[in-house]
Amino acid sequence: MSVAVVGGETPAAEASAPRTTGRKSYGRYVTGKFLGSLGSLLFMLVVNFFLFRVLPGDPARVLGRGRLSTPEQVAEYNKTHGLDQPLVQQFFTFLKNTFTGDLGISIKYNLPVSEMILDRMWPTLLLVGTSTLLSTMIGIWMGINQAWKRNSFFDRSTTGGALVLYSMPEWWLGLVLIAVLAVGPGPIPSLFPTGGLHSTDAGSGAIAQGLDVAWHLALPVFTLTLAYLAEYSLIMRASVLDEVGEDYLTTARAKGLRDIQVRNRHAVRNALLPATTVVALNLGFVVSGAITIEKVFSIPGLGLLANDALEGPDFWVLQGTFLVASGAVIFANLAANLLYGLLDPRVRT
Repeated sequence: MSVAVVGGETPAAEASAPRTTGRKSYGRYVTGKFLGSLGSLLFMLVVNFFLFRVLPGDPARVLGRGRLSTPEQVAEYNKTHGLDQPLVQQFFTFLKNTFTGDLGISIKYNLPVSEMILDRMWPTLLLVGTSTLLSTMIGIWMGINQAWKRNSFFDRSTTGGALVLYSMPEWWLGLVLIAVLAVGPGPIPSLFPTGGLHSTDAGSGAIAQGLDVAWHLALPVFTLTLAYLAEYSLIMRASVLDEVGEDYLTTARAKGLRDIQVRNRHAVRNALLPATTVVALNLGFVVSGAITIEKVFSIPGLGLLANDALEGPDFWVLQGTFLVASGAVIFANLAANLLYGLLDPRVRT
């Protein structure tokens, strides 16, 4: 018996069509996100160039910190730093130098800005990266249990406590923890250093140095972890609550799955999608660091470097740190979009 073919397509071809369409739709989705990120990167480069050139006053006199008293000194300074070129030529020189890794020379330290950023990046990654990972894991765990045990004592106490910590300025919370755990008022002993990244009497071995750095980072990491907890726990709590009343959870229970299995295998998997986006975006801010915490605890990271550059002002250091921080956020946003499109096919269309 023959099979009628409508429009020249066989049943096998029709079965394979959705898979091909799905691959093409994700390919278009990825291409669109890449082009959007490229546009954001170009826009960021334009802003990074013009942001520090629209300030009032003569750039040479501002950046020279009053040391340039004669017109000859100003002219020599402009020639050395390319400020005597037309603005369009300066922009293309800036693009060429940026893509070759030449971010200029620091006015304050007389060192290449790219080397300074690489040197200061590791303390920031240790500080903000560790606190971000800890707050993410603890916050997601809290949010899952808050939603699953809604209106319980655990839900009310942890939600209220996280909101209180989230409402506190980071620098103020850091100062309180320094006063309590580092200074040690009254009978309370001093448990942690008040600041810095290294002790003068630390051992010379790699293990001793690593333990000393961990001891110095314990208090600032604890501060940032407490400050970021609510951001992850509240998002995860809301996501799980959106899934609690869905029909597929009722079906899973009807199949005989235990409550913990229903939660972990079904509810949490779908609820993780919004939290995944927030985590990926916040990882982009790891590179920019926490300026106030690094200032309070005297951590020599990118945040403290940017703060010192503002006081100068150190033009090329500011431009370099802004470039690195903005680029990291754009890259993290692209990674979040690609991951979200891979986990949830609905966003591709």
